[in-house]
Amino acid sequence: MTDPDWHPPTTPSDVPRYGEYAQAGVPGTPPAAPPGYGPSAPPAWTPPPKPGLIPLRPLGFGTLLGAPFQVLRRNPKATFGSALIVQGVTLLVTLAVVGLVSFFALSRVASAPVDEQDAVEAGAMLTIVLSALVPVALAIVASALLQGVIVLEVSRATLGEKLRLGALWRQVGRRVWPLVGWTLLLSAALLVGVLLIGGLVFVCVLLGGAWIALAVIVGVFGGLGLVALGAWVTTKTAVVPSLIVLERLGIRQAIRRSWSLTGGFFWRTLGVLLLISVIVNVVAQIVTTPLSLLFSVVLSLIDPNAAFDAYIPAIVLYVLTLLIALVLGAVAAVVQSAAVALIYIDLRMRKEGLDLELQRFVESAPGTKAIDPYLTRTAPAPADAAPRPDPGAPWA
Repeated sequence: MTDPDWHPPTTPSDVPRYGEYAQAGVPGTPPAAPPGYGPSAPPAWTPPPKPGLIPLRPLGFGTLLGAPFQVLRRNPKATFGSALIVQGVTLLVTLAVVGLVSFFALSRVASAPVDEQDAVEAGAMLTIVLSALVPVALAIVASALLQGVIVLEVSRATLGEKLRLGALWRQVGRRVWPLVGWTLLLSAALLVGVLLIGGLVFVCVLLGGAWIALAVIVGVFGGLGLVALGAWVTTKTAVVPSLIVLERLGIRQAIRRSWSLTGGFFWRTLGVLLLISVIVNVVAQIVTTPLSLLFSVVLSLIDPNAAFDAYIPAIVLYVLTLLIALVLGAVAAVVQSAAVALIYIDLRMRKEGLDLELQRFVESAPGTKAIDPYLTRTAPAPADAAPRPDPGAPWA
């Protein structure tokens, strides 16, 4: 039976097109899309499942060992480039300062009268030793700066961000002096321990007789004790640079907090640091040892008459060995600093739930004000909290 009220549509606007829904009871009106459809609905923000360098959960031992090497591959210009600049500048300054001072000091010794030669030689040696303090001081500052740069890069890579070299250096520059102070403090403590043990051994040797046996005992057991004490202090304060850079703490506060964070995870932290160091040094030795042997063989074969031209291949080989050692040193510095930063992040995930804070930051919509998740809960929020960057935008 046919419905008497039904009639076929007379205009095209009465017929819903494919994918549209006609409005009931309003003939001739353009169809409206259901909620959530159509060009007017804003796209929903969906965070990536794995935002960056590591998964946002407490890290396994294998991840702690492997992720530091991924830092080089993920952002090589900022990480390896920074390390290469720091290592290269330190090497050039060392060669320039110590080399020039040594050349002039030894030339003065050679031209001094015979009766004054001993005094001039002693002064020359003192001048050379003092000149070596300049590159040592520069190396301390450069090491602190590089460590801060790698710590900051790892922290942002964990969130899926990728900073350029200039941005990293600018941000770390605000915290470089606390980093330098911490490096000086740690180096001074090590130097005091070495001088104390060495002084006791020297005094016992001077006394002679039965004191020499005591000197041997003090040297052996004192040296072993100093190594154990150094390993303990270094492990307990391993994350101090991360705390100085990421949580903006002073040296004393950073030492106290590092001591607390590593509590209960001493052997795990020490194991990661030792294994990373062993891996890096073994690889470096595998590469540099054949070159060193080749350099010695070439130097002994090309010098039958002590001619200057014969030394040119040896000089080229030596420069090549120096450059390879420079590259390997830069890689080692990046990997070891990255391991320290990852240990810090893992400790905070396990003891303070940092993984939840990192997930909230990653899941926040682009453009919203988001406080840096690495700041402690008790730390005041910065007045210039930056908006959450858009992951789809070009890297800044």
